[in-house]
Amino acid sequence: MDFNDSLADGDVLQGNIKIIIVQILVMIFLCINLLLILTFFKKECFHTTARYILFAVTLLSDSLLLCMSDVLVIVVYYNITIPVWLCIIISVLVILCFTVTPVTLTVMTLERYVAICMPLRHGELCSTRRTMHCILIIHGLSSIPGIIIFSTFFASVSLSFYKQYHICAVEIFSIDIWQSHLRTAIYQIQFLIMCIIIVLSYVKILKVAKAASGENKKLTRKGLSTVVLHGFQLLLCLIQLWCPFIEVAILNFSLFKTIRYVNYIMFYLAPKCLSPLIYGLRDECFCNALKTYAFTGLYKKKCCSV
Repeated sequence: MDFNDSLADGDVLQGNIKIIIVQILVMIFLCINLLLILTFFKKECFHTTARYILFAVTLLSDSLLLCMSDVLVIVVYYNITIPVWLCIIISVLVILCFTVTPVTLTVMTLERYVAICMPLRHGELCSTRRTMHCILIIHGLSSIPGIIIFSTFFASVSLSFYKQYHICAVEIFSIDIWQSHLRTAIYQIQFLIMCIIIVLSYVKILKVAKAASGENKKLTRKGLSTVVLHGFQLLLCLIQLWCPFIEVAILNFSLFKTIRYVNYIMFYLAPKCLSPLIYGLRDECFCNALKTYAFTGLYKKKCCSV
Protein backbone atom coordinates (compact mmCIF):
# COMPACT_ATOMS: atom_id res chain seq x y z
CA MET A 1 0.00 0.00 0.00
CA ASP A 2 2.84 2.38 0.92
CA PHE A 3 4.63 1.42 -2.29
CA ASN A 4 1.54 2.30 -4.37
CA ASP A 5 1.16 5.58 -2.49
CA SER A 6 4.81 6.46 -3.15
CA LEU A 7 4.32 5.74 -6.86
CA ALA A 8 1.22 7.95 -6.93
CA ASP A 9 3.08 10.73 -5.10
CA GLY A 10 5.95 10.38 -7.57
CA ASP A 11 3.59 10.72 -10.54
CA VAL A 12 1.95 13.78 -8.99
CA LEU A 13 5.34 15.37 -8.31
CA GLN A 14 6.53 14.63 -11.86
CA GLY A 15 3.32 16.10 -13.27
CA ASN A 16 3.65 19.23 -11.14
CA ILE A 17 7.23 19.69 -12.35
CA LYS A 18 6.03 19.47 -15.96
CA ILE A 19 3.38 22.12 -15.30
CA ILE A 20 5.96 24.38 -13.62
CA ILE A 21 8.25 24.00 -16.65
CA VAL A 22 5.35 24.99 -18.92
CA GLN A 23 4.65 28.09 -16.80
CA ILE A 24 8.31 29.14 -16.94
CA LEU A 25 8.45 28.71 -20.72
CA VAL A 26 5.17 30.57 -21.20
CA MET A 27 6.44 33.49 -19.11
CA ILE A 28 9.74 33.60 -21.03
CA PHE A 29 8.00 33.49 -24.41
CA LEU A 30 5.44 36.11 -23.36
CA CYS A 31 8.23 38.41 -22.18
CA ILE A 32 10.04 38.04 -25.52
CA ASN A 33 6.82 38.68 -27.47
CA LEU A 34 6.08 41.66 -25.24
CA LEU A 35 9.51 43.09 -26.00
CA LEU A 36 8.86 42.69 -29.73
CA ILE A 37 5.44 44.33 -29.39
CA LEU A 38 6.86 47.27 -27.41
CA THR A 39 9.55 47.68 -30.07
CA PHE A 40 6.84 47.90 -32.73
CA PHE A 41 4.85 50.55 -30.85
CA LYS A 42 7.95 52.56 -29.98
CA LYS A 43 9.01 53.44 -33.52
CA GLU A 44 6.82 55.66 -35.65
CA CYS A 45 7.87 54.20 -39.01
CA PHE A 46 6.69 50.71 -38.02
CA HIS A 47 3.10 52.00 -37.76
CA THR A 48 2.99 52.97 -41.44
CA THR A 49 4.67 49.92 -43.00
CA ALA A 50 2.50 46.98 -44.00
CA ARG A 51 4.90 44.17 -43.11
CA TYR A 52 5.52 45.54 -39.61
CA ILE A 53 1.81 46.02 -38.94
CA LEU A 54 1.10 42.45 -40.02
CA PHE A 55 4.05 41.26 -37.93
CA ALA A 56 2.50 42.96 -34.89
CA VAL A 57 -0.79 41.16 -35.60
CA THR A 58 0.98 37.79 -35.40
CA LEU A 59 2.69 38.82 -32.15
CA LEU A 60 -0.57 39.85 -30.49
CA SER A 61 -2.38 36.75 -31.74
CA ASP A 62 0.39 34.39 -30.63
CA SER A 63 0.61 36.03 -27.20
CA LEU A 64 -3.13 35.67 -26.62
CA LEU A 65 -2.99 32.06 -27.80
CA LEU A 66 -0.14 31.34 -25.37
CA CYS A 67 -2.21 32.67 -22.46
CA MET A 68 -5.42 30.84 -23.42
CA SER A 69 -3.69 27.54 -24.21
CA ASP A 70 -1.82 27.71 -20.92
CA VAL A 71 -5.15 28.05 -19.08
CA LEU A 72 -6.49 24.99 -20.93
CA VAL A 73 -3.36 22.97 -20.08
CA ILE A 74 -3.84 23.68 -16.37
CA VAL A 75 -7.57 22.92 -16.56
CA VAL A 76 -7.02 19.60 -18.35
CA TYR A 77 -4.07 18.47 -16.22
CA TYR A 78 -5.79 19.08 -12.89
CA ASN A 79 -9.17 17.83 -14.20
CA ILE A 80 -10.85 21.14 -13.41
CA THR A 81 -14.41 21.31 -14.74
CA ILE A 82 -15.84 24.64 -15.88
CA PRO A 83 -19.24 25.63 -17.33
CA VAL A 84 -19.62 24.79 -21.02
CA TRP A 85 -20.52 28.41 -21.86
CA LEU A 86 -17.20 29.59 -20.40
CA CYS A 87 -15.35 26.86 -22.29
CA ILE A 88 -17.02 28.09 -25.50
CA ILE A 89 -15.70 31.63 -24.94
CA ILE A 90 -12.15 30.40 -24.31
CA SER A 91 -12.28 27.99 -27.25
CA VAL A 92 -13.55 30.69 -29.63
CA LEU A 93 -10.50 32.82 -28.81
CA VAL A 94 -8.13 29.84 -29.12
CA ILE A 95 -9.53 28.71 -32.49
CA LEU A 96 -9.48 32.27 -33.84
CA CYS A 97 -5.89 32.97 -32.73
CA PHE A 98 -4.79 29.54 -33.92
CA THR A 99 -5.88 30.46 -37.45
CA VAL A 100 -4.98 34.17 -37.50
CA THR A 101 -1.21 33.57 -37.50
CA PRO A 102 -0.97 31.30 -40.60
CA VAL A 103 -3.44 33.50 -42.52
CA THR A 104 -1.39 36.58 -41.62
CA LEU A 105 1.81 34.82 -42.71
CA THR A 106 0.18 34.14 -46.07
CA VAL A 107 -0.76 37.81 -46.42
CA MET A 108 2.80 38.82 -45.48
CA THR A 109 4.03 36.58 -48.29
CA LEU A 110 1.70 38.34 -50.72
CA GLU A 111 3.04 41.69 -49.47
CA ARG A 112 6.59 40.56 -50.32
CA TYR A 113 5.34 39.38 -53.72
CA VAL A 114 3.87 42.81 -54.44
CA ALA A 115 7.02 44.59 -53.19
CA ILE A 116 9.32 42.57 -55.48
CA CYS A 117 7.18 41.71 -58.50
CA MET A 118 5.04 44.88 -58.56
CA PRO A 119 7.30 47.54 -56.96
CA LEU A 120 5.59 50.49 -58.66
CA ARG A 121 2.22 49.54 -57.13
CA HIS A 122 3.53 48.52 -53.71
CA GLY A 123 2.88 51.91 -52.11
CA GLU A 124 -0.69 51.92 -53.38
CA LEU A 125 -1.63 48.29 -52.66
CA CYS A 126 0.14 48.08 -49.29
CA SER A 127 -0.80 51.44 -47.81
CA THR A 128 -1.65 51.74 -44.12
CA ARG A 129 -5.37 52.11 -44.88
CA ARG A 130 -5.44 49.00 -47.07
CA THR A 131 -3.43 47.08 -44.46
CA MET A 132 -6.06 47.87 -41.81
CA HIS A 133 -8.78 46.62 -44.16
CA CYS A 134 -6.66 43.55 -44.79
CA ILE A 135 -6.47 42.85 -41.03
CA LEU A 136 -10.27 42.83 -40.88
CA ILE A 137 -10.36 40.38 -43.79
CA ILE A 138 -7.73 38.20 -42.05
CA HIS A 139 -9.85 37.94 -38.92
CA GLY A 140 -12.97 37.32 -41.02
CA LEU A 141 -11.31 34.40 -42.83
CA SER A 142 -9.84 33.11 -39.57
CA SER A 143 -13.27 33.02 -37.94
CA ILE A 144 -14.71 30.66 -40.59
CA PRO A 145 -13.53 27.41 -38.91
CA GLY A 146 -14.89 28.55 -35.55
CA ILE A 147 -18.23 29.58 -37.04
CA ILE A 148 -18.69 26.21 -38.72
CA ILE A 149 -17.51 24.20 -35.67
CA PHE A 150 -19.76 26.01 -33.21
CA SER A 151 -22.74 26.24 -35.59
CA THR A 152 -22.85 22.44 -35.85
CA PHE A 153 -22.33 22.18 -32.09
CA PHE A 154 -25.15 24.62 -31.27
CA ALA A 155 -27.49 22.70 -33.56
CA SER A 156 -26.69 19.39 -31.85
CA VAL A 157 -27.14 20.15 -28.13
CA SER A 158 -29.94 21.38 -25.90
CA LEU A 159 -29.84 24.56 -23.81
CA SER A 160 -29.30 22.57 -20.62
CA PHE A 161 -25.93 21.37 -21.94
CA TYR A 162 -24.45 24.88 -21.65
CA LYS A 163 -25.06 24.85 -17.87
CA GLN A 164 -23.18 21.58 -17.39
CA TYR A 165 -19.59 21.39 -16.13
CA HIS A 166 -16.92 19.72 -18.27
CA ILE A 167 -13.15 19.64 -18.66
CA CYS A 168 -12.60 22.23 -21.39
CA ALA A 169 -11.28 20.60 -24.57
CA VAL A 170 -12.18 21.05 -28.22
CA GLU A 171 -13.38 17.41 -28.34
CA ILE A 172 -16.54 18.25 -26.35
CA PHE A 173 -17.79 20.31 -29.31
CA SER A 174 -17.81 17.26 -31.60
CA ILE A 175 -20.97 15.45 -30.59
CA ASP A 176 -20.95 13.18 -33.65
CA ILE A 177 -18.00 11.72 -35.54
CA TRP A 178 -18.91 13.65 -38.71
CA GLN A 179 -18.35 16.94 -36.86
CA SER A 180 -14.79 15.91 -36.09
CA HIS A 181 -14.24 14.97 -39.75
CA LEU A 182 -15.74 18.30 -40.84
CA ARG A 183 -13.36 20.22 -38.56
CA THR A 184 -10.43 18.29 -39.99
CA ALA A 185 -11.54 18.94 -43.58
CA ILE A 186 -11.92 22.69 -42.97
CA TYR A 187 -8.40 23.05 -41.61
CA GLN A 188 -6.90 20.87 -44.32
CA ILE A 189 -8.52 22.91 -47.10
CA GLN A 190 -7.53 26.18 -45.46
CA PHE A 191 -3.90 25.18 -45.03
CA LEU A 192 -3.74 23.72 -48.54
CA ILE A 193 -4.87 27.05 -50.00
CA MET A 194 -2.28 28.92 -47.93
CA CYS A 195 0.49 26.53 -49.00
CA ILE A 196 -0.43 26.98 -52.66
CA ILE A 197 -0.33 30.79 -52.30
CA ILE A 198 3.11 30.69 -50.65
CA VAL A 199 4.53 28.28 -53.25
CA LEU A 200 3.19 30.33 -56.18
CA SER A 201 4.57 33.54 -54.63
CA TYR A 202 7.96 31.85 -54.23
CA VAL A 203 7.97 30.74 -57.88
CA LYS A 204 7.05 34.24 -59.10
CA ILE A 205 9.70 35.90 -56.95
CA LEU A 206 12.26 33.31 -58.10
CA LYS A 207 11.58 34.27 -61.73
CA VAL A 208 12.13 37.93 -60.90
CA ALA A 209 15.31 37.02 -58.99
CA LYS A 210 16.78 35.31 -62.04
CA ALA A 211 16.10 38.36 -64.21
CA ALA A 212 17.29 40.90 -61.65
CA SER A 213 20.80 42.28 -61.23
CA GLY A 214 22.76 44.40 -58.75
CA GLU A 215 20.72 45.89 -55.90
CA ASN A 216 17.51 44.44 -57.31
CA LYS A 217 19.02 40.96 -57.19
CA LYS A 218 19.98 41.45 -53.55
CA LEU A 219 16.44 42.60 -52.74
CA THR A 220 14.81 39.67 -54.51
CA ARG A 221 17.10 37.19 -52.73
CA LYS A 222 16.05 38.71 -49.42
CA GLY A 223 12.42 38.42 -50.51
CA LEU A 224 12.96 34.77 -51.41
CA SER A 225 14.43 34.00 -48.00
CA THR A 226 11.50 35.78 -46.36
CA VAL A 227 8.99 33.68 -48.28
CA VAL A 228 10.90 30.52 -47.31
CA LEU A 229 10.73 31.61 -43.66
CA HIS A 230 6.98 32.16 -43.96
CA GLY A 231 6.67 28.70 -45.48
CA PHE A 232 8.62 27.22 -42.56
CA GLN A 233 6.39 29.05 -40.06
CA LEU A 234 3.33 27.76 -41.89
CA LEU A 235 4.79 24.24 -41.73
CA LEU A 236 5.02 24.57 -37.94
CA CYS A 237 1.37 25.63 -37.88
CA LEU A 238 0.51 22.63 -40.03
CA ILE A 239 2.31 20.32 -37.57
CA GLN A 240 0.23 21.86 -34.79
CA LEU A 241 -2.87 20.87 -36.75
CA TRP A 242 -1.74 17.24 -36.93
CA CYS A 243 -0.85 16.98 -33.23
CA PRO A 244 -4.43 16.23 -32.07
CA PHE A 245 -4.73 13.41 -34.63
CA ILE A 246 -1.42 11.90 -33.46
CA GLU A 247 -2.67 12.08 -29.87
CA VAL A 248 -5.95 10.37 -30.79
CA ALA A 249 -4.02 7.56 -32.51
CA ILE A 250 -2.10 6.79 -29.29
CA LEU A 251 -4.98 7.55 -26.91
CA ASN A 252 -4.94 4.10 -25.33
CA PHE A 253 -1.17 3.85 -24.95
CA SER A 254 0.85 4.63 -21.83
CA LEU A 255 2.91 7.28 -23.67
CA PHE A 256 -0.14 9.43 -24.43
CA LYS A 257 0.47 12.05 -21.73
CA THR A 258 4.18 12.24 -22.54
CA ILE A 259 3.55 12.67 -26.28
CA ARG A 260 0.91 15.31 -25.63
CA TYR A 261 3.27 17.20 -23.33
CA VAL A 262 6.13 17.07 -25.87
CA ASN A 263 3.77 18.19 -28.67
CA TYR A 264 2.66 21.19 -26.63
CA ILE A 265 6.23 22.25 -25.82
CA MET A 266 7.67 21.72 -29.31
CA PHE A 267 4.81 22.65 -31.65
CA TYR A 268 2.69 25.07 -29.62
CA LEU A 269 4.96 26.99 -27.27
CA ALA A 270 8.29 27.15 -29.12
CA PRO A 271 7.01 28.27 -32.57
CA LYS A 272 4.91 31.03 -30.99
CA CYS A 273 8.10 32.68 -29.78
CA LEU A 274 10.97 31.45 -31.94
CA SER A 275 9.40 32.21 -35.33
CA PRO A 276 8.50 35.85 -34.52
CA LEU A 277 11.90 36.34 -32.87
CA ILE A 278 13.74 34.96 -35.92
CA TYR A 279 11.66 37.13 -38.24
CA GLY A 280 12.30 40.21 -36.11
CA LEU A 281 16.06 39.57 -35.97
CA ARG A 282 16.23 39.07 -39.75
CA ASP A 283 14.84 42.53 -40.42
CA GLU A 284 17.70 45.03 -40.10
CA CYS A 285 15.58 48.00 -39.10
CA PHE A 286 13.50 46.08 -36.55
CA CYS A 287 16.59 44.30 -35.21
CA ASN A 288 18.40 47.60 -34.63
CA ALA A 289 15.39 49.03 -32.82
CA LEU A 290 15.05 45.84 -30.76
CA LYS A 291 18.72 45.90 -29.72
CA THR A 292 18.55 49.56 -28.82
CA TYR A 293 15.39 49.13 -26.77
CA ALA A 294 16.61 45.96 -25.06
CA PHE A 295 20.09 47.18 -24.11
CA THR A 296 19.93 50.96 -23.76
CA GLY A 297 16.25 51.97 -23.80
CA LEU A 298 17.14 54.72 -26.30
CA TYR A 299 16.45 54.71 -30.03
CA LYS A 300 18.65 55.99 -32.79
CA LYS A 301 17.01 58.54 -35.02
CA LYS A 302 17.74 56.55 -38.10
CA CYS A 303 15.00 56.39 -40.73
CA CYS A 304 13.65 52.96 -41.57
CA SER A 305 14.02 51.76 -45.11
CA VAL A 306 10.74 50.46 -46.52
